[in-house]
Amino acid sequence: MDFFAQQARVRGSSRRLVVLFVLAVVAIVTAIDAVVWLVLGHHPAPGESAPSDLPLLFASSLAVLGGIGLSSLFRIMSLAGGGKAVAESVGGVPVPVDTRDPQLRQLRNVIEEVAIASGVPVPDIYLLADEPGINAFAAGYSPSDAAVCVTRGCLDNLSRDELQGVVAHEFSHVLNGDMRLNIRLMGLLFGILVLSVVGRQVIWYGSGRSSRRDDGGGQVWMIGLALIVVGYIGYFFGRLIQAAVARSRESLADASAVQFTRQTDGIAGALKKIAIFSEGSELQAARKHEVAHMLFGESEPFNALFATHPPLLQRIRALEPGFREEELARLAESMQQAAEAPPATTATPMSGGPSAMPGMPGMAVPPVLPAVLAGAAAAAGDPAAATGFQRAAAVHQSMPAALSEAVKQPESALAVMLALALSLRAELQPAQRRIVADAFGDDMQQAAQTMVGELEALPPIARLPLVAMAFPALKQLSDGRQQTLLDTLDALVKVDGRVDLNEYCLARLLRLQLQEARQPRRTPIDGLKKLPACRDSVILVCTIVSAAGCSDETGARRAWLMAMQNAFPGEAIEWAPPPPAWQAPFESALDDLDGLMPVAKELVIQSLARAIHADGMVSVEEAELLRVICASLHCPIPAL
Repeated sequence: MDFFAQQARVRGSSRRLVVLFVLAVVAIVTAIDAVVWLVLGHHPAPGESAPSDLPLLFASSLAVLGGIGLSSLFRIMSLAGGGKAVAESVGGVPVPVDTRDPQLRQLRNVIEEVAIASGVPVPDIYLLADEPGINAFAAGYSPSDAAVCVTRGCLDNLSRDELQGVVAHEFSHVLNGDMRLNIRLMGLLFGILVLSVVGRQVIWYGSGRSSRRDDGGGQVWMIGLALIVVGYIGYFFGRLIQAAVARSRESLADASAVQFTRQTDGIAGALKKIAIFSEGSELQAARKHEVAHMLFGESEPFNALFATHPPLLQRIRALEPGFREEELARLAESMQQAAEAPPATTATPMSGGPSAMPGMPGMAVPPVLPAVLAGAAAAAGDPAAATGFQRAAAVHQSMPAALSEAVKQPESALAVMLALALSLRAELQPAQRRIVADAFGDDMQQAAQTMVGELEALPPIARLPLVAMAFPALKQLSDGRQQTLLDTLDALVKVDGRVDLNEYCLARLLRLQLQEARQPRRTPIDGLKKLPACRDSVILVCTIVSAAGCSDETGARRAWLMAMQNAFPGEAIEWAPPPPAWQAPFESALDDLDGLMPVAKELVIQSLARAIHADGMVSVEEAELLRVICASLHCPIPAL
């Protein structure tokens, strides 16, 4: 599947459907105006001149638009907390970072591995503890603001592979930018429905006036009835449009999940179990209609009119073209036999030990040397080779236990981030220790120094994944403390008067993600620029990536030429080495490229991958730099 082309197509169709929302609002305003004119307008007798009703209709239109707009804005502002606010609004409870529940630990492990594989920070994790159906959703304005919420039914009924497929599906919504649109759809539906609530209040007021024999009571009552009728009709069509928007994006999410996991069995197995189990994917939550378009499966019995997802069999056949409906009965029978059979005696991994390799239940991930991890990062995207999730699981399990525990709490996670920026060169350490002590105090300086020793056992390829795991804890720091961390990182990496790639990638990634988490609604959305409009930025970014992966200018120039042939075929472009002070122009170039349309971003990423593969190997520095570039462009990391 061409991820970016499909992404562009689905987003284009979603924009058209959002236009339909606007047209629905215009129709509502027109209908209310018509009722107001019939009830309150001037209707002269034959031969009499008619005074203008324009002021009345203008006031009516303004009142209706203001009511819908303010109500929608109120609902959207109530969700300003992003993914966390949406998850809690439907009854989600946070999954503790130190949980001892085996199912919840597996859920955390799967989500952390998916985050590492897809290059986004670990989201907030929520559980709908009283929901037996198999369902999940992702919410938020950006990857840095995301929350993933799953039902108890997912944990009770799905294998690790199937849970991984569901989580990958939800992560695709994060990467596709669906979450921002989903929150806005919630606001628009709420704004339209509020008309009916206002109508009921107007009827109550009109009834009161009628009881006092006021002639205006009947007119007010008619306007109130019109608000109720038009409000519910508008909500009806709003639900239709909401369902159409969701269906167009669910197909992309299923395909993206397969692209992430490199296998169809997981997500297809989850869909089959939804079809088999009596609970299916239904939700009992009071506000399930609001989040219906976000969910993995339908929140209520399938209704073709309001379906937010394609039919289950259609989704399964898209993943397994030869699948037949009668196979569900055989699968249900085999599951029933397995449930009735006596449990087999299996070796249980020790608490705190390595988790199972994705796709291999019960098989522990073996210890992996840093050199092997670096080689795994360069593995081709061949289904027969290690998948992105298997590599992510290996990286995840290679992290020292002390570091994995430390990044779960805000203050210790802060110490780990500072330790990652501390130099091993003895002549720089006194100055760096003073910088940390001045910013955070002696206790934090000593804690960071202790973490330096733990980092010696961390494979280089696991540095930025460790940052992704620390992100939920770092978000809990106050805004002032987060800013002090970013300023301190900048000071630490500049102690020796130069900034190497490892230091730059750490500081850039944290700054980007923490700023987006603080102001999620300001996260950029895909632009409309085409590649030629960002020609200079593409050249500069490809130059820096090419130079980062080669020790000599000849090799860098060869890698750069391969990138240019992919991005601008047939054009004669002259090579120029990257500027000594490359950080500021590089960041400006990334901000420029973030405004590209999806298919143009795809071409940029393909060109960078060509440059990285020019020498037949992928270094840790190249992998980290590509991760930062993809985060800056808000697009997924390619399979190298």
